[in-house]
Amino acid sequence: MSDVVVRCSGISRTYQEESVPVQALQDVDFEVCKGEFISLAGPSGSGKSTLLNIIGGLDRPDKGDVEVAGVKLNDLNESELSDLRLQKMGFVFQAYNLIPVLSARENVEFIMQLQGVSPAERASRATAVLEQLGVEGMADRRPGELSGGQQQRVAVARAIVTRPVLLLADEPSANLDSATTRELLEMLRTLNETHGVTIVAATHDPIVMSYARRQVNLRDGRIVEDKQNEAA
Repeated sequence: MSDVVVRCSGISRTYQEESVPVQALQDVDFEVCKGEFISLAGPSGSGKSTLLNIIGGLDRPDKGDVEVAGVKLNDLNESELSDLRLQKMGFVFQAYNLIPVLSARENVEFIMQLQGVSPAERASRATAVLEQLGVEGMADRRPGELSGGQQQRVAVARAIVTRPVLLLADEPSANLDSATTRELLEMLRTLNETHGVTIVAATHDPIVMSYARRQVNLRDGRIVEDKQNEAA
């Protein structure tokens, strides 16, 4: 079995902004192997979030092929893409995207409910992952009653409780102070190193880049540097 979790071949994507074409990605080739922790780095407009969204099946390339967990995304319709995301991927967004009327526990259980996991198994796994991330005491609170750091931990709990093949994080430190950012990244590092979770994070934050073991730099829609981070 191949260790390649993500394979992008010749990916290009152009958007229209006020009738002006903007090329977000230009002929990008990119692979992610099982167990890697990668930062997609670059300034605003470099194409990193577009690449992350294409890998996650949230956007489609104009040209090129995308494969995740051995499945070609180009061949899937929207329903099939949604099912692949549900079964194989976890997402952490800078806005957290927690459901405001649900408690932290219910937010974590929600994706498992969609997967058809039994109530007993949902409860057991949600309790375990909330404990693992240090927010078990907040399980019955709604998102509006949690700090930004606590909401981010619940978002990560929701993303990993389904045991995804791939965890995608878009600017995970955007709404956090530096101390909370480091706590989050230590948690992600543990998930990566101890539990083998493959992580790709789009970021322009040097702290996030320092924790990733591989840094892929984008500029003007192209990969300009791909290096191992020896200090991570």
